[in-house]
Amino acid sequence: MSFSIEIFLILFFVACFAGFLDAIAGGGGLITIPALFMSGLPPAMVLGTNKLQSCAGSFFASLYFYRSGMIELRYFRLIIIMSFLGGVIGAILVQIIHTDILKNLLPFLTFLIGLYFLFTPSLGQQTSQRRISYTAFAFSVSLTIGFYDGLFGAASGSMYCLAFITLLGFSISKATAYAKVLNFASNFASLCCFLIGGEVYLPFGFTMLLGQSIGARLGAKLVVTRGQTFIRPLVITMSFLLTFKIVYDQHLSKLL
Repeated sequence: MSFSIEIFLILFFVACFAGFLDAIAGGGGLITIPALFMSGLPPAMVLGTNKLQSCAGSFFASLYFYRSGMIELRYFRLIIIMSFLGGVIGAILVQIIHTDILKNLLPFLTFLIGLYFLFTPSLGQQTSQRRISYTAFAFSVSLTIGFYDGLFGAASGSMYCLAFITLLGFSISKATAYAKVLNFASNFASLCCFLIGGEVYLPFGFTMLLGQSIGARLGAKLVVTRGQTFIRPLVITMSFLLTFKIVYDQHLSKLL
């Protein structure tokens, strides 16, 4: 396959913006996946290449959060491992099962996430009491969302964030930081499966990886410095945009 330099430049800047959004509220796949499809890559290779660049974004955002002192990994090793394991299982199953039911349920999930953040303005403004243990969180929430991320992936960052706030009592800034760590774990697991299957177009992947690293660092910096001011409105906006895009792709586009 050969592509013009213009396509590489477009994908680089698309990945920059997607990395910025992902670090704050998730939903970068709304931009990167359509861009990769428009480049002409086969569907499976689009998903694999997208995992490479999104893996980079979640890694560099996590690294910035860690260096800023927002992440303490000592108590979260099991949670991270379960997210990775879930990602492996999901990435394997997505190659052998149909995900139509999940695709039909997803708009309702993303819409409910948006509504929840919209009508609970005090959500995550400060830390609160933890409702379950870290071990229970690892084997229930982390494994389940990691599995979903490997299987499908859309809005997984928002799901992690909401779970950290409601179940572990994190502030929204802290929840966003830890959500990026778990996103990286499940994304990396999925990426390994796609690499083994030869479904990653490395020239596009590394081009977008560079863009993601820049955008993710800028977005993570805003989370650290501005916190609630930026995160909550973007989570709501991206949840509703993702809902509309999925409904449009599945239903409305066939009517137009």
